[in-house]
This record gives sequence, C-alpha cells and structure tokens, in this order.
Amino acid sequence: MTLIQSVILGIVQGVTEFLPISSSGHLAILRNLFGIQTDGGLLFDVMLHLGTFFAICAVFYKDILRMIGETVRMISDIGRNGSILIHNKKEKDAVRYKKILHNNYRRFVVMILCATIPTAVIGYTARDLVNLAYDSLLAPGIGLIMTAVLLIIADAAESGKKIPKDISFTSAFLIGIAQGISTLPGLSRSGTTIAASLISGYDKRFAVKYSFIMAIPAILGAAILELTQMGSSHVSVAQFFIFFIGAAVAGIVGYFCIKKMLKIVRKKKFRGFAIYCLIVGSVSIIAYIATR
Repeated sequence: MTLIQSVILGIVQGVTEFLPISSSGHLAILRNLFGIQTDGGLLFDVMLHLGTFFAICAVFYKDILRMIGETVRMISDIGRNGSILIHNKKEKDAVRYKKILHNNYRRFVVMILCATIPTAVIGYTARDLVNLAYDSLLAPGIGLIMTAVLLIIADAAESGKKIPKDISFTSAFLIGIAQGISTLPGLSRSGTTIAASLISGYDKRFAVKYSFIMAIPAILGAAILELTQMGSSHVSVAQFFIFFIGAAVAGIVGYFCIKKMLKIVRKKKFRGFAIYCLIVGSVSIIAYIATR
C-alpha cells in the first residue's frame, strides 16, 4: 500500500463512518473496483478503527468521562446493596437499598450495555458472511440502497423527545440488533442506528450521541477480533508509518464529520444522503452485473 492509498482510505473511512453513507460499503467497493490490498493484512483495518475510535472520544469526552465515573459508582452501589442484603437477612432489619439507576447517565451506561450484547453476538456469528459479502460489489450495492430507504423513513419521522429516563432497555436492545445487522457492507452503522433511534422517538441530539458512543465497544470489539486473526504477519517500519498516517487522517476527518452530523440531525436533512446512497448502490450493482 502506498501513502496516497492510505490517505485516501483514511479520508473515506473518516467521512463514511460518521456520515450515514456506510464506510464498509465504500471500502468494499473501492477495494473490489481498484484492487487495493493492504500489505499488513488486517492491521490497517484495525488502525482505521482506532482512528475513528479516538474521533468519537475527542467529540464526546465529557459524556464518556461522566459515564465512566457513574459506572464506577454503580458498581460501588451494587456492592453496597449486597452488604445491605446480608445485613437485613442477618439482623432482620429493613435498611433501604441504594437506587442504582437514579440519573440519565447511569441509564445511558446500561443502554450501551443492552445495545452491545446483540451487536457482539450478531457481529461474531455473522463474521464469515460479512467477509464473503466484502468480496462482491452486489452486497454493498444492496446495502446502500437499504440505507437510502432507512434515511428517507428517518427524514419523514416525527421529531421525538425521549432521553434515557424515557427509554426502555428493550428499545436499546433492538437498536443494538440494528447495529449488529449493519456490519454487512453497505448498511451504514450510523445511518441505521440514528434512523432506528429517530423512528423510536429519541431526541435528535441524543440519537446522535447514542449512535456514536454505542459504537465505541463495537469498534474496539472489531479491532480485537481482527487482531486475533492477524496471525504472524510482519509489517516494516515504513509500512507501519503509512498505516499510521491513514489512521490519523481517519481520526481527524472523522472528528469534523461527527460535528457535521450533529448539525445534520438537528435539521433532519437526510434526503441528500439517501439520494447519494441510492446512486452509489445502483452503480455498484450495475458494475457487478457488468462484470459477470
């Protein structure tokens, strides 16, 4: 892989990961059309994932730090409730238990957990199917057209007002299923989860925040899974530097695209992205048919 190819793929990853146009679909199409190969196997994919991971952390660092703090306090409160249970049983007492989910951030943490479980199960069990889909122009084409349909539906959905205190964990679980299905190339992860959140009546700003923060465990999980599959491939220092530049570009571009996405969702202007996905998806399918 050349430095120019690394930068181009980094830009594509940064833009398409956070705008609702599918990073997996674009990368699959680019690699199939132009035969771009990464000399380090899966290492470049892992580094691209980490670049987008740091972009999310940079934009939502205040929320993430608060969630980490509340997670620690929740664990402490659960331990405290265990001690109270033992005390009440032993002493025949009625000491009140601490309420665990008493604020929005604690509910947000549990919502992320509820979404991560189905995403992990679907992502792991369907990994062979996903890898097979990457080798064809047909699958990303169909996925992009499905993304276009979802965006049109989200554009037409009424504006909701739900924040964590109003949202059931079943709803969070279902959106986690949507995120798991979006591992298929062409189905935009951000587009699918934001659309599902808006259709479910979530507040617009919270829908974006939930979509991107719930991506953190998914991105880290995918990176870890890819690392375990890398085997003993060796990458030169020069090649690693090229990969690093691509990942840095993905992170920087991704940071600004998240900011842009916050503005887009606030105005609910998805139609342009839907048209774009429809065009690119159609071209991909036509190219697949033409090469048969």
